[in-house]
Amino acid sequence: MNILQTLYEELTGFFGIGGIIQIVKSGDYSVLSTFEGIRHLMGPIIPLLLLLEIIRAAFYKRFKIDEYKIPFLVFILNRFISRFISIAAVAFCIGLLEPYAIITTTFTWYWLIYGYIVWELAHFAYHYFGHKVRILWCLHSTHHAPQQMNLSVNFAHFFLEAPYADVIRTSICILLGVNPALLFFIMFVDGFWGSFIHIGENVIRDGRLGFLNNLLLTPSHHRVHHAKNPLYMDTNFCNLLNIWDRIFHTYQNERRDINIEYGITREMNPNSLWDVYFGEFVCLGRDIASAPDFKSKLLYIVMPPGWSPDGNHKTAKTVRDAFIEEENIIKDVEAVSTVRATA
Repeated sequence: MNILQTLYEELTGFFGIGGIIQIVKSGDYSVLSTFEGIRHLMGPIIPLLLLLEIIRAAFYKRFKIDEYKIPFLVFILNRFISRFISIAAVAFCIGLLEPYAIITTTFTWYWLIYGYIVWELAHFAYHYFGHKVRILWCLHSTHHAPQQMNLSVNFAHFFLEAPYADVIRTSICILLGVNPALLFFIMFVDGFWGSFIHIGENVIRDGRLGFLNNLLLTPSHHRVHHAKNPLYMDTNFCNLLNIWDRIFHTYQNERRDINIEYGITREMNPNSLWDVYFGEFVCLGRDIASAPDFKSKLLYIVMPPGWSPDGNHKTAKTVRDAFIEEENIIKDVEAVSTVRATA
């Protein structure tokens, strides 16, 4: 009986319908006018979109179980390893750092604007360093390993990434005065949007979402972020507002002349749970073991992926800069040819 109860709780939790079931059982629908009630109503949206995505793919005979298998296996593994670590990390940071906040804010609409801008800065910081520091990339790479984009990618995370991310984001927000209640509201909104932008082409083929592509970070932008094409590498680190990507020059629109290739650049087996979950740690360990001196071993840990002590770097920035330079040379040559042809 306990096994059936646990299975029931896991299924209702996965589909986000536990809160709605409780409301129906209680018969008290007044809770739907509260933030908690709204949260319960929105909970099933992403899981249902995922189900729709799978059904549409199957209907059009595009469904491949390998595209969903590893993210779901990672989700199951993470459920066993860490269920409450991230919540505890957030609570710890709030309790530790709130007395040192530089300003005091409240849960009002004008502080919501301030809070969201601060949150996006905090998210940018966590996300940026997750790509630029090798040991942190080991935590984040599991999320980038899938070689396709669909809503199941939401579940592909190394179990320590969420606590690390929430420590960084919560610490920055609390120190900059974001009210804890306001922070939890922002986390809810941002979590929903962060899940939605992983939606695949089986549901929304053109992820630009019309005019919203100029205002927000859309599924199109996030597809770019998950791409391993040279132009797209290490771009679009924000989640909803693209302000910090524009300020730090990491903003990149999807180009219609470049077909997105998903995944990470090293050779790997995307259908191997071991490789997806631990592969980057193994590669880092090999690099550290082969490093010529202690300084190089340390730098392998903190420098960007692709860094090497011999100076022959293949970091994302190096690859992207080389691609852009080559494109500019080709454009210059074509421009000269055009001028000569019309002369």
